[in-house]
Amino acid sequence: MSQRTLNSMFKPKSVAIIGASNGKNRAGNVVMKNLLSGGFSGPIMPVTPKYEAVLGVLAYPNIESLPLKPDLAIICTAAPKVPAIVERLAQFGCKVAIINASGMGNQTDADGNNLLELTQQHAKRYGMRILGPNSLGMMLPNLGLNASLAHTSALPGKIAFVSQSAAICTTVLDWANNKGIGFSSFISLGDATDIEFDELLDFLGRDSRTTAILLYIDSINEKRHFLSAARAAARNKPILVIKSGRSLEGTTAAKLHTGGIGGNDAVYEAAFRRAGMLRVNDLIELFAAVETLAHSSPLLGERLAIMTNGGGPAVLALDQLMLGGGKAATLDRETFQALDSFLPNTWSGQNPVDIGGDADATRYAQVLEKLMDSNIADAILVLHSPSALGDSVEIANQLSKLIANHPNRNRVNVLTNWSGEDSAYQARKQFNRAGIPTYRTPEGAVGAFMHMVEYRRNQKLLQEVPQSIPDNLPTNVELARQTLQAALENKKRVLETHESTQILKAYGLNTIETFFANNAAEAGEIAQELGFPVALKVQSPDIHHKSDVHGVMLNLTSKQEVVHAADAIMSRVHSLNEQARIEGIIVQKMALTAGAQEIRVAVINDPVFGPAILLGEGGSEWQPATDAAVALPPLNMTLARYMVIQALKTHKLKDRHLPLGLNMHALCVLLTQISHLIIDCPEIQGLDLNPVLCAGEKITLLDVNIQLQESPQDNSTRLAICPYPKELEQRAQLKNGRDIMLRPILPEDEPKHLAFDNSLSDEDRYKRYFGVRSKMTHEEMAVLTQIDYAREMAFIATAKGDDGEEITLGAIRASIDPDNTEAEFAMAVRSDHQGQGLGKLLLEKLIDYYKANDTEVLTGFTMFENRSMANLAKRLGFTVTFDMEEHLIKMDMALKPTPNK
Repeated sequence: MSQRTLNSMFKPKSVAIIGASNGKNRAGNVVMKNLLSGGFSGPIMPVTPKYEAVLGVLAYPNIESLPLKPDLAIICTAAPKVPAIVERLAQFGCKVAIINASGMGNQTDADGNNLLELTQQHAKRYGMRILGPNSLGMMLPNLGLNASLAHTSALPGKIAFVSQSAAICTTVLDWANNKGIGFSSFISLGDATDIEFDELLDFLGRDSRTTAILLYIDSINEKRHFLSAARAAARNKPILVIKSGRSLEGTTAAKLHTGGIGGNDAVYEAAFRRAGMLRVNDLIELFAAVETLAHSSPLLGERLAIMTNGGGPAVLALDQLMLGGGKAATLDRETFQALDSFLPNTWSGQNPVDIGGDADATRYAQVLEKLMDSNIADAILVLHSPSALGDSVEIANQLSKLIANHPNRNRVNVLTNWSGEDSAYQARKQFNRAGIPTYRTPEGAVGAFMHMVEYRRNQKLLQEVPQSIPDNLPTNVELARQTLQAALENKKRVLETHESTQILKAYGLNTIETFFANNAAEAGEIAQELGFPVALKVQSPDIHHKSDVHGVMLNLTSKQEVVHAADAIMSRVHSLNEQARIEGIIVQKMALTAGAQEIRVAVINDPVFGPAILLGEGGSEWQPATDAAVALPPLNMTLARYMVIQALKTHKLKDRHLPLGLNMHALCVLLTQISHLIIDCPEIQGLDLNPVLCAGEKITLLDVNIQLQESPQDNSTRLAICPYPKELEQRAQLKNGRDIMLRPILPEDEPKHLAFDNSLSDEDRYKRYFGVRSKMTHEEMAVLTQIDYAREMAFIATAKGDDGEEITLGAIRASIDPDNTEAEFAMAVRSDHQGQGLGKLLLEKLIDYYKANDTEVLTGFTMFENRSMANLAKRLGFTVTFDMEEHLIKMDMALKPTPNK
């Protein structure tokens, strides 16, 4: 997946059109017209044996006769000719080809070869990249390049649009041109058989000309690269996605459209949320979001003020805001008095600010100016309904000038809604020209604002420090996997409750047996209600029951004997009906005595994203899309908390406010431990815990069903998100004899990592950051600790402090380019632990990691003053060079052996 070849796609210097034509309504004719009309400054070279010239441009009879190697080729021929054309283009040295032809995956040549597979083989052999097939093409308006079959060109702008649907491309393009909204890139992926979303996200996320990215997705093929690239890009700029296939029927249609894998829509939703993307549900929402992204600054807060000349639209806007979880601004005393000094007595006196149906341009401008002057709002929505007493275009003109010249224009976002058609059209055009977002309805305006709010909240969520999971919870991977392997050897594919106990106990999860062990009285009473002869007798203040389970006398004077009693009860369960009776009695007893609540937790195996965790209400039937909140593992306590909040917010889970019902901390621990179980045990294909009994901090799994898979996948292909690589943990010892742990960094390390950074001396900080810098902020530290193990690595060295708490002694990190060619590292060691061999241990750890990762080169820079770092690198095999102009020392190590010539 080479970003280097994509440079030829995004910065082509020459273009060839294979199959160029003078015939009207031919693809080769449309593409030529678009290229010539776009203003592209490089050579445009039509290739066709039929004409000496196409649209007045000298044509070439074949690819070999071209005067230079084209960076980009557009293939406008029928599908059967494409494989041979691709082979000749690739041999000739072309870097990227766009294929318009469709249906190639369903056609074969005379020798029975699949056309698409043959095309891919030719391109891969010579390192050429393919956009398509079934691609409308692409536009780079800033370069004047329109290499597409579109009916019109895109305007230049700062939004990138990438779509799998050609029809969606033309629809969005038509709307954007009408609104005066431009694009940095406009790309039709088509069937995405080579160039896919992940590579484009990597490129566009780094592209300085792009400030926001829009995606239309039918399906994705490479989950881990997609999510990794999306997460990296979403840290810097908003990514909005519209995904088809929300219904089962829609999923089937989308699969037929692109040939991709049809995944569960609820899991797609969870994946988008996890990566920090925003999902919109339809084109209307997408258009509104584009309008906002094109003309707005990043939100500094969530407070929205509304001003209007009519009460009804303002109420609709306020309803939309509050029902969507937004925040309405509150007028402070100073702002109220300022407005009250010139507004009519009939004004509303609060937010929404109703300035009267007779408001003219002057009144509108006065009110907006006062609101922008104040500090009460982070965004202002200006509403206008048609009125004979105020010229709508004149109001729009005055407000446009005011906003453009106001000193707070970058601090306060202004959105507008001019309702109506004929009377409002010219006003909306004025706002478009002025770069002010404008919408046809109040609800649409608020919906667009809430997309900005949601993006801001997602970014804040991604920066939260996770709470550590309790240390006393067991995690016995070996026991769980041994039990699962034994079941598979015995040809078991499904494990029920009593067969799952050891697996779940290995992760601190409580089953019915655990419930009995911790509730001796209930054990005896339940056995009695099931018809087992039981005698109860007080024995001691601690455990004082005596049970006779089917004639077996047990003096319950110890916890172990209570467990035996539970085992005796469970050994009598010979059918699901009897198990259901036990569960029913427990639920009834706990509901009556403790006010417990039933929920359901499950794990499904999605065909696209792999394991996904579900949370919802208890019950026998549910659909993930409608009845459960969904999250992808790995989960930590913060992500688990977010999942519970999402479940409650969307009413997939109801807090019944029972005396000992839902406990947020306990529920998060449960979800986090299930995540660990699923990650550690690839033998588990699916899991259903239904019901789960929540009684405050006590959570009991009453009915368990575990589905096993005979040939487990490796986690690198099974999981959508790379989990914490525990296998990289390593014990070591410093020269002074101090024991340390070398391990990858965790999000939970943020507070200790901040303390480590603050512990560096001024001199060490100067060397580390190449100059004087202030202390790290929470946002900066979150980026350093919440890393994506799929594309970067940070190792830290930790040890126990004098108080027994873990402290960080040193850290080394490196980020890698998307091509896995070069990783650039940086390192720091606590000032009071230098000279103990810690730097050597950290750098060796990083070298070994990137060698195993098949990275080509490890490189780093340090200041002239940091000669000790350069000397260490040289001893470990780095080539050290001096850049006299930049006053830097460069350290390079080739990690792959040079092949023999």
